[in-house]
Amino acid sequence: MKHKIQKITPNLWFDTEAEEAANFYTSIFKDSAITAITRYGNERHELSGASEGKVMTVEFQLEGQEFVALNGGPMYKFTEAISFIVHCESQEEIDFYWEKLSEGGDDKAQACGWLKDQFGVSWQIVPSKLNEMISSKDPEKAERVMKALLQMEKKIDLNTLKKAFEE
Repeated sequence: MKHKIQKITPNLWFDTEAEEAANFYTSIFKDSAITAITRYGNERHELSGASEGKVMTVEFQLEGQEFVALNGGPMYKFTEAISFIVHCESQEEIDFYWEKLSEGGDDKAQACGWLKDQFGVSWQIVPSKLNEMISSKDPEKAERVMKALLQMEKKIDLNTLKKAFEE
């Protein structure tokens, strides 16, 4: 059976860590796998400086979402301008993804569930119901949740948000 190509696929530019990053991410998320590795050949991208046989791209899936990791060289770095949102159903799930993805990453406080992993990629670890709470038709509930959220320095505390919503 021929693989259907996903319409939009995030492409992550790494210096030389594409395979290491793909292995790291696929070890954390369920239903994840590395699906293809392409190596630099004789004709290679002049910017990368990679030698023949080195990993050029790694195609991988996380929870069914396809990604490509490219070893393109050191000229581009990740910023918080792009992040991946991980929707979580429970505090245990929030704790799990927070702990795993932040391991070895930038430990500077990032508010509202944001973290930066060891490769510089930004993630938002948030409760699935967060949008529902902050867009409530009851503006007082939404404001209380937003106020509680903005006071959280790093990881989100789901019980605190639920209490603010239910007051």
